[in-house]
Amino acid sequence: MVTLSSLQAEEQRRIVAACFARTGLTMEQLWLRYFALGGDVSEVELEAFLQGLLPLPRIQRDMVAHAVNERLDEISGARRAPYSREPSEDTRPRGPLAALVGLLDGAHRVAPERLPEVIAAAGRALDLRIAVYLADYDQHRLIPFPERSPGRVPLAIDTSTAGQAYRQAGTMMAENSVGPRLWTTLLDGDERVGVLEVEAGPNTDLNDPSLRTQCHWLASLSGHLIAAAMRYGDGLDMTRRRRRRDPMAELLWQHLPPLTAATRDVVVAGGVEPAYDVRGVTFDYALSETTAWLAIFDAGRESESSGLAVSAALAAYRSARREGEGLRGQESAVDKALSTQFGAEASVRGTLAEVDLAHGDLRHLEAGGEAPLVLGNGHRPGQATVDSAPRSPFGAGTPGRISTARLQPGDLLVLHTEGLSEARSADGARFSLAGSLEANAGYVPPEIARRVLQAAKSHCHNAFAADAGLLLAHWPKTP
Repeated sequence: MVTLSSLQAEEQRRIVAACFARTGLTMEQLWLRYFALGGDVSEVELEAFLQGLLPLPRIQRDMVAHAVNERLDEISGARRAPYSREPSEDTRPRGPLAALVGLLDGAHRVAPERLPEVIAAAGRALDLRIAVYLADYDQHRLIPFPERSPGRVPLAIDTSTAGQAYRQAGTMMAENSVGPRLWTTLLDGDERVGVLEVEAGPNTDLNDPSLRTQCHWLASLSGHLIAAAMRYGDGLDMTRRRRRRDPMAELLWQHLPPLTAATRDVVVAGGVEPAYDVRGVTFDYALSETTAWLAIFDAGRESESSGLAVSAALAAYRSARREGEGLRGQESAVDKALSTQFGAEASVRGTLAEVDLAHGDLRHLEAGGEAPLVLGNGHRPGQATVDSAPRSPFGAGTPGRISTARLQPGDLLVLHTEGLSEARSADGARFSLAGSLEANAGYVPPEIARRVLQAAKSHCHNAFAADAGLLLAHWPKTP
C-alpha cells in the first residue's frame, strides 16, 4: 500500500533530483558535499536515490537536499530543493555532524578538566553515553577522568578489553552483565592518549559499522582536543601521573616530542625509563615527505648537570636540523653547544640518523652511543646491529664517520641507549633487547616500544643503572 508519507518522500526526491540537475555539480561533487554534512550512503546509492531506484531515510534525504541547496545558494535566483520538514522546524545539524560540531563548539575556551563533559555531550548527539579514560605515564593502567567517576575504576592495559583496544590502537567490543560496551582508542594523530568507553542508547546498535566509524572520528577529535588542553592546563596531566616527577625529569619530559607519529611512509615511536626519574636521556625526530630524521642522546645519571647537558644537545640538534643542516652540520652544532656551555666536562653520547623514505637508505653517526639495530626481513637477533664507526661523545669536537645501510620494506630501525641494553636482573643477567624486539614484532610500533620498555623494567625490577631510551622507526612494506 502506498502511504501519504511515501508519496511525500517521492515528491521530495523528484524535486531534489530536478534541482540537482541545475546545480552543475557532478555526482561525485554532490556526494562529497553530502558526506561532509554527515551523510553515510555511498556515491552509487546516492545516484540510485536521485533516479528513484532506492529510498533513503528522511534525515538522509534532507542531507541530500541541504547539499543541493548549498550549491543553489551559490547560484543567485535558483529554486531551492524542499526538505521533509517545515522551514520553522529546528534546522540544527543531526547525527555525526552534530556530534563533531558540538565537540568543537563545546571545547572552545573550556577549562581542560571540563572536556569529559563536552565529549559526553557530543556522544549524546549519536545516542551514546561516553566516558573518558587516560593512560598513565607508565602505560600500566587506564584511569577514568574525572578519577572519582561513579562506578568506574582504573583498568589494566595488559589484561582488560579496554587495554586491548589501547594496545591495538583500535576498537573493541565487550559484553558484560550491564550490557555491551565499545572501547575505542583516543588518538592525538597517531599517539595513544587513552580510550573512550561507549554505551549505546535504547535505539542504537553498537555493532553497526557506520556507528563504529563515527565513534572513531569522535575519539580522534577528542584525542586532539585533550592533547591540546594538556599544553595549557594541568588537570589532565595530573590524572595521568601516578607519582611525583623531580624537576629534571619534568624538564626532560617537556622536551620530548610526541611518543608516536606517522606519515604514509614511516611510523616512529619511543619512550624513556624510569618514567618518573629520568635524568639524562632524551630523543627527537622529524618527518617529511622524503626523509625521517632521528636522534637519541644520553648524558648519564651521574652528574648534576646531566639533564641540562642533554637538553642543550637536543636544542642544538633541533636548531641545526630546522636550518636544513645534514648529519655533519647537526654533529657540529651539538659539539659546539656542549663545549661552549659545559667546557671539557661535556660528555653526551648519542646517535644521529636519517632515512631516505623513497629507497630506505640509512645514514647514521654514533658519538659514543649504541649502534642502531635493524630487525625485519632477513635479520636475526644476533645479526641485528648495523655496521658503525663510533667516535668520542658529543662535546669533544672530533668529527665521526657517517655510516650507511639499506633498509628493506618492513624493517624496524631501533635507536637506544646503553641503559636499555645493559639493564640487568638481580643475578646480573643482561636484558636481551634484540630478543624482546623480535618477540613483540607483531605489534604496532608504539606497542612494541611500550612492551619492550615494560619488559626491561620487569627484568631489572625497575632498578635501572642508567636511563633507558628507545626510538623506533618502521619503514612499512610497499603496497
